[in-house]
Amino acid sequence: MPQTRILIAGIGNIFLGDDAFGSEVARRLMSCKLPDEVRVVDFGIRGIDLAYALLEGYEVTIFVDATPRGGEPGTLYTIEPDLSVLNDTNDGDVMVETHNMNPMKVLGMVKAMGGEFKRILLVGCEPAPLESEEGQMGLSEPVAAAVGEGVKVVESLVKGILEEQRRSTTV
Repeated sequence: MPQTRILIAGIGNIFLGDDAFGSEVARRLMSCKLPDEVRVVDFGIRGIDLAYALLEGYEVTIFVDATPRGGEPGTLYTIEPDLSVLNDTNDGDVMVETHNMNPMKVLGMVKAMGGEFKRILLVGCEPAPLESEEGQMGLSEPVAAAVGEGVKVVESLVKGILEEQRRSTTV
């Protein structure tokens, strides 16, 4: 049975405060000792680069991104998105913006290009509101404090996925 290949995709705009959460977690993960079957990339806002990486056929992709859901800033979420909504997209919905990244639009574009997804997970962090409409550099205090825990969540997911794969190959 082939090895499970995992892509960890940091997503975020460093000029929009807490939106850089995914990029910061990815940067920290790059300095960690991870298994050979794991690839970590900080895609930032480069949706087209992410789309082409997804076409490489990873068994699991873990997006790491700021994820506003109404919680307290710094709250972490692990979500398995409902990809069935991609069945309802049309060509206009899959256009990727060049200065912003919407992961669902990227997934729609990959699907339109004939790509397939085996499993997608999202490790998200609740952002604090931007202090200025003009943007800001740097994470807010609660989101900066959550980066280390975000790294641990991703590492735990990777460990669980690889252990599950090893168990299934020894049965």
